[in-house]
Amino acid sequence: MNDAAPTPTPASAPAPRKRARVRAPELIGKGGWINTGGKDLKLADFRGRTLILDFWTFCCVNCLHVLDELRDLEEKHRDTLVIVGVHSPKFVHEAEHQAVVDAVERYEVHHPVLDDPELATWKQYAVRAWPTLVVIDPEGYVVAQHAGEGHANAIRTLVEELEAEHGAKGTLRRGDGPYVAPEPVATDLRFPGKAITLPSGNFLVSDTTRHRLVELAADGETVVRRIGEGVFREPQGLARLPDGRVIVADTVNHSLRAYDPESGAIELVAGTGRQWWQGSPTSGPAPEVDLSSPWDVAWWQGKVWIAMAGVHQLWTYDPETKTVGVAAGTTNEGLVDGPAAEAWFAQPSGLAAAGDRLWIADSETSALRWIDTDGVVHTAVGTGLFDFGHRDGDAGQALLQHPLGVTALPDGSVAVSDTYNHALRRYDPATGEVTTLATDLREPSDAVLVDGDIVVVESARHRLTRLRLPEEAVRVEAVAHRTRREATEVAPGRLRLDVVFRAPTGQKLDERYGPSTRLLVSSTPPELLLGGEGTGTDLFRELDLNPEVAEGVLHVSAMAASCDDDPANAYPACHVHQQDWGVPVKLTDAGASRLPLILAGMDESV
Repeated sequence: MNDAAPTPTPASAPAPRKRARVRAPELIGKGGWINTGGKDLKLADFRGRTLILDFWTFCCVNCLHVLDELRDLEEKHRDTLVIVGVHSPKFVHEAEHQAVVDAVERYEVHHPVLDDPELATWKQYAVRAWPTLVVIDPEGYVVAQHAGEGHANAIRTLVEELEAEHGAKGTLRRGDGPYVAPEPVATDLRFPGKAITLPSGNFLVSDTTRHRLVELAADGETVVRRIGEGVFREPQGLARLPDGRVIVADTVNHSLRAYDPESGAIELVAGTGRQWWQGSPTSGPAPEVDLSSPWDVAWWQGKVWIAMAGVHQLWTYDPETKTVGVAAGTTNEGLVDGPAAEAWFAQPSGLAAAGDRLWIADSETSALRWIDTDGVVHTAVGTGLFDFGHRDGDAGQALLQHPLGVTALPDGSVAVSDTYNHALRRYDPATGEVTTLATDLREPSDAVLVDGDIVVVESARHRLTRLRLPEEAVRVEAVAHRTRREATEVAPGRLRLDVVFRAPTGQKLDERYGPSTRLLVSSTPPELLLGGEGTGTDLFRELDLNPEVAEGVLHVSAMAASCDDDPANAYPACHVHQQDWGVPVKLTDAGASRLPLILAGMDESV
């Protein structure tokens, strides 16, 4: 290992950048470290390297997008840059250490991860949203904070500046990082996602972490063939078409592919391979339109319906016209019913067609929802982004925890793969009751009916598990939870909301076609806001908080577009930065009158 890099000549060294000097707090977390070979790390271990802290939680599709955004940067600068994931859970299940270990393997995280189940480091760095990236320079000072997606180019520029600057100062240390790869485990499946049956009686399973499909014999265990290695990236949903082909949600490739079980042919049918961003087309020829993390697919009403988890919408693909388009959802994250064009979803991840209904597992709201043939969205179970648990009974008060799959049952009811409760649940529209069919599953993500049995995809046990549909429900002690985050104390009345965004070095706001920023504000309960809700183009807003409401959640969605600032370039590269916040607030007379949220810029709050 080299202790220091060669020092550039003075002529090649960039001028030091002026910035606040904020010492980075220590990294602490009761869950300990993953991917370090058992070694506990401290900030001092990273001195001399640029350090990026990635505050993430494994339920969050935006966090998964950021993991992918960072991979090239991590590889290119592996001798001067260290990325550390700080796992900061939203759901109770995500506070389990083994679940974090599983997620690190599932999503191929190739850097150290600090398991912080009590959000200790999250609080130290004043983080307010998943995902958030904090950049620390080789001398241990915080130099930038970015919330949300779309910051890869800005961070790459900053990392290169820090590398040159600290190389010139002699404070840069090159060498191998602290990452230690875990030992591989031999299993036929590795974190399978979804499954369907084929006409032969065999199963087709998306073998997600190994980036392929696997055909299993009717026993659910014997491997018949492995399909598409080198083609797929973390495939999830599967749906049979009337012509016998299977549509595959090729999730991380942001695409749909068609697989022919007879010929073995695989064909790209929708998506460009690029992730959809605000302002991109939302309809058109399927191979020319960007998609965003399609998680499940279902054949319903003559089209393939797509659970577009990455943008909180439902889309459709028409095999006849070879076109795609938005069918429901606004891209705003939350739980709002009504006409499809006005409904809000939150990471829809499971679909099941049942006559005049398309059932939806809306994972981040821990909800079971459905859309009817008139295009109206309804909620059967679930209340919003922050309430979850395991509670049976009347659907109005029943609770789920981050479900990923739904399965239509012959009697008109629906089975829910209640993933983070490790359970299979049932909702009966005829009675409005929720019951528990089975427990002691491990992260069930889908299920399929076979000869009166139900075969469950136990994702974290890497297998299919056959269950007899029980005649009576399993009795489970009811538990209810709310996302564990400290509320921000704010004063009733006038509250100034500021979303801090500074265009990255070498970029400027893109105002060629109108305003380059957007801000949407709402609240739970709605009565919390007496004024200031709605959409606007400024990144600040004067809110009027109701003194009669003691606490609630402010929902803030911000977007900013910036382009490379090069007058000589007629077609500059442009970048979209976006983030949703759910900020728990408590109204007190001594509370703050200003709420800053950092989309991109120096973290002045640490």
